Amino acid sequence: MNFQSLKDIDVKGKIVLLRADLNVPAENGVISDTTRIDRLKPTLDYLTKNGAKTLVLSHFGRPKGVTPEFSLKFMLPALEKSWGVKVGFADDCIGAPAEAAKAALQNGQVTLLENVRFHAEEEKNDMGFAKQMAALGQVYCNDAFSAAHRAHASTEGLAHFLPACAGFLMEAELNALSAALEAPERPVMAIVGGSKVSTKISVLENLVKKVDYLFLGGGMANTFLFADGIEVGKSLCERNMVDEARRIQAAAKAANCQILLPVDRVIVDKFGENAPFEIVLTNAMPADREAVDAGPATIAMLREKLASCKTVLWNGPLGVFEVRPFDAGTNAAAQAVADATSKGGLVSVAGGGDTVSALEHAGCIDGFTYVSSAGGAFLEWMEGKPLPGVEALTKQKKAA
Repeated sequence: MNFQSLKDIDVKGKIVLLRADLNVPAENGVISDTTRIDRLKPTLDYLTKNGAKTLVLSHFGRPKGVTPEFSLKFMLPALEKSWGVKVGFADDCIGAPAEAAKAALQNGQVTLLENVRFHAEEEKNDMGFAKQMAALGQVYCNDAFSAAHRAHASTEGLAHFLPACAGFLMEAELNALSAALEAPERPVMAIVGGSKVSTKISVLENLVKKVDYLFLGGGMANTFLFADGIEVGKSLCERNMVDEARRIQAAAKAANCQILLPVDRVIVDKFGENAPFEIVLTNAMPADREAVDAGPATIAMLREKLASCKTVLWNGPLGVFEVRPFDAGTNAAAQAVADATSKGGLVSVAGGGDTVSALEHAGCIDGFTYVSSAGGAFLEWMEGKPLPGVEALTKQKKAA
């Protein structure tokens, strides 16, 4: 991808508008997951150590106008702890408060501006609003891949008015995604799980054109099995999506992509933690039982196919991983990918939805080449959609 990196710019003494994604999970002022904050540290380190004056822009939640409970101010202690620097705060992202914050900044200092979504013009990608924000800085650095699927003033509009670059998190995301799907080493396998085909039709349609193997797990596998005339019992299954499943199967065949489905299932009579279960072959599923996980033969098949692959893209769990022991299939599959990655022959990229939680639960998240913290942006990229925040970086002028 043709975009300028932060490391290509001399930022000393320059005011850098850094678009971050600080839309972190929080309740009653307590942040429960600081992953998005922590992943910004390399970019913040570079800016502070190289003498930039950094103004941080972000959204948080979906406020309607100025809404105190959506103020970013409560984040300051978490930011300072993660980034290791003092972080100032301005009560607005434009106007007098922002101008005062800009005037007070010294080289190497960082100030957080108030929630950009306090202004309705942000989500409208209003160019007048973007121009007001742009007047605060000399360089625009977008390090918010997870918000890159939104054409908003702070994610797309700013690139029209300032020299723009990708921060190190954005750059890492784009390089990883390119390695996984745009220019991968082959053979390529996509592992896609989750409950419903209906939420990932576009993802599947795009993937079958680009990968050699598409391994399906979770509830969506049941819909494909049902389309093949195989009994799925009381398992989660979108029977109304049979035509779409058959269309995707036909597209896969035309593209020489092999769809892999579970060959055995973990089944229960009544679902619950530590519920009694059996393991049966997929074609021996009783009509009165429910499949809740992939069985060991399925994982063995997955390992066998992985042995020949050079690239793996993972999105979604293979079963109800939140409830033991029905996390076994997802855990084992994650370990299989991590093992293959550790041997040096596999590039493994994962992201979207429950994927991060599932891999953390499996204890394998550090065993993957790259795990994206983005949700919607990762899925839209898997669908093959252009991401406005990325497109803006590839089309604008170079920094002086």
